[in-house]
Amino acid sequence: MKIYSVPEKRWNSFLQSLLETYRTYAPFLKYETVDYEELIPDKIDSIYYASVKPTTPLKIFHFPVKENVVKATQKEQRIIIGTPACDLAALDLMDSIFLDDEFLDIYYKENRENTIIFGKDCYGHDESCHCTSYGLTPYPQKNCDVIMSYDENNFYLQPISGKGEKILSEFGLDKEETLEELPYDVSKKRETVKSDLDKHNQKLPDSEATRKLVEREDKEELWKKHAKTCVSCGACSTICPTCHCFLLIDRVGFEKIKNWDTCQHPDFERVAAGEDPLQKLYTRLRNRYLCKYSYKPDMFGEIACTGCGRCIEACIGEINKNELIMEALE
Repeated sequence: MKIYSVPEKRWNSFLQSLLETYRTYAPFLKYETVDYEELIPDKIDSIYYASVKPTTPLKIFHFPVKENVVKATQKEQRIIIGTPACDLAALDLMDSIFLDDEFLDIYYKENRENTIIFGKDCYGHDESCHCTSYGLTPYPQKNCDVIMSYDENNFYLQPISGKGEKILSEFGLDKEETLEELPYDVSKKRETVKSDLDKHNQKLPDSEATRKLVEREDKEELWKKHAKTCVSCGACSTICPTCHCFLLIDRVGFEKIKNWDTCQHPDFERVAAGEDPLQKLYTRLRNRYLCKYSYKPDMFGEIACTGCGRCIEACIGEINKNELIMEALE
């Protein structure tokens, strides 16, 4: 596929022009944390391209924390700059769930259709990152509209969808120098990061081996041990790019609110008769892992973990998913 080589000055001019038509989001560094913020002209030079991943997963743009599913709202045209490959991979599962013909979520569909995504290479990795353990790469290959790489002089833009082609053409970037492949330094950096991740997680089992571990019935003490520090806050699910459970809450004025929920909350599976198969905290912890590695592959053919490591970073109880899985190997 063709790759456009865009000088930094021209790229910044492109972003300036985007803001006249599209609401645009990009990663920014604030108090040692990187997250998406709405882009304004004065902040174009402050976009933090070197980040591994924003704190907030991509899903929030398509599957908001709260959404009124009765009163229609006008969907905005928007562009997201700098989405990592782990979040893009999560769209395989999210799309399978919310875009299923039989149970189509029209709000999710509209959000997806009205969003243009610029995927971004990772130029390093966090301690918790383990995407390559599940067959992913630390650079985009799918589920975005434009794949974006950069070096100190240029941005390299590879459109991989009709929307990607259109947005670059709309602002004249398709007139820039065309390459057949990425420059050596950019390709080398990709392979270096991937190699570092492989080495960093060399003892971590792949998704199929992990499935067998979490399905074992003789590991109850392991779940009890790690659940001791769990406070059922749900941070691991909130921050996860694939967790998608929600409640429908009725409100006065014929409002029906779709609100994020999680299997880590008490009473998540309590039924009318009062029975609750996940009443015990350690069963809720294990259920999340079973959902990721067993239930979702069986139901949708997709693993529900992309190795982003956010759940490890967000856990108040300092439960390290990778350490738990490694311990299950013993």
